Amino acid sequence: MYRIFIVEDDPGIAEGIRAQAELWALEARCIRDFRAVMAEFAAFQPHLVLLDIALPFFDGYHWCSEIRKVSKVPILFLSSASDNMNLIMAMNMGADDFIAKPFDANVLMAKIQALLRRTYDFGDAVPVLEHRGALLNTADGTFSYAGGTLPLSKNEYRILLLLMQNKGRIVSRERLMQALWETDSFVDDNTLTVNVNRLRKKLNAAGLEDFITTKHGAGYLIG
Repeated sequence: MYRIFIVEDDPGIAEGIRAQAELWALEARCIRDFRAVMAEFAAFQPHLVLLDIALPFFDGYHWCSEIRKVSKVPILFLSSASDNMNLIMAMNMGADDFIAKPFDANVLMAKIQALLRRTYDFGDAVPVLEHRGALLNTADGTFSYAGGTLPLSKNEYRILLLLMQNKGRIVSRERLMQALWETDSFVDDNTLTVNVNRLRKKLNAAGLEDFITTKHGAGYLIG
C-alpha cells in the first residue's frame, strides 16, 4: 500500500484528502506538528507528499527544499494561489506537479495515481532515517543536519546506520564490529573505538552533542 503524507494546515481539506485517499486504497497521514515536518516525513517514509504552500512557521517551498536534500519522493503542491509565479516556483523547488484549490477530489486522486505509477515503475522511495533532526539517507550515504551535510567514512556510515536502525536499543560492540567486518579493512575492538570517537567529534562539531551514548560493558545507543 502506498503511503501519502499530507502537509496541509486546513483541517477540513487535510481530513477530506485523507478519507478520499483511503477510498483509493492508499494509506494517508496528516501532519501533526508543522515545526517537525522532516521528522514526521522520516518516520512515515511516504511514497508521495502533498504539500500546501501557505503553512505555519515555514512555507511549502522551504519544506520542499528540505525534502529534496534527502529524498526524490514525488511532491505534489496544493495552493489556493494558482498564478504562474507560484507554479514556476513550485517546479523550481523540485515539485513534480501542482493543483490549485478548489480542486475536484477525483482529479487530485488521478494526479496522485499518475505520479505513483510514473515513479515506482522505476524503483522504491529513498529510505531516510531521522534522529534529533539529523537525517541519514541510506540511498546515497549522506548525513545532514541543520541544512548542512556531514561527510562520513564508510565505517562511520555503517556505525550510524546500525545505531539509527536500532534507535532506542543498545547495539553491542560485537554487532558493530560484525557490520564493519563487511568492509575491506580488518576491524578489531580498538579500531571500533577509534571509529566511534572520530564520528563523535564530527557530530559534536556539527552541533549534535551526545548523539551517541556509551553503555559500558554493553555497547552504544542513540535514543
